[in-house]
Amino acid sequence: MAETIDRLVDTIIHAGLRVFARIDHAAGAHEIGAALRPTELLIFGHPKGGTPLMQDRQLAGIDLPVKALAWEDAQGKVWLSYNQAQWLAERHGLGDTSRDAVAAIAAGMHKVVSAAAGTNQS
Repeated sequence: MAETIDRLVDTIIHAGLRVFARIDHAAGAHEIGAALRPTELLIFGHPKGGTPLMQDRQLAGIDLPVKALAWEDAQGKVWLSYNQAQWLAERHGLGDTSRDAVAAIAAGMHKVVSAAAGTNQS
């Protein structure tokens, strides 16, 4: 799991995006004496992507920057999960002024997650 999230960080940085935070939920669970399979949240993005969404509907900022969750299931398989950009647009009622930014976020998320997961088709 750590290898996957490290690849995601590298991919994000090489794409010119910023990593704002890396949160190790399993480490937090360990601090309180609880068990949790490996689970890390990465918060990342770039003002160029998120600003137009917040200009359209400022409350969209609650879901920005974008996030990806790397987690290991009970069988030891690692997953990368994230919210689709279209979901964010629907959630906040984003209009036509956000269309290009939403499409760019969707394409960027697909690119970095695919590269980190080793499924990049390009």
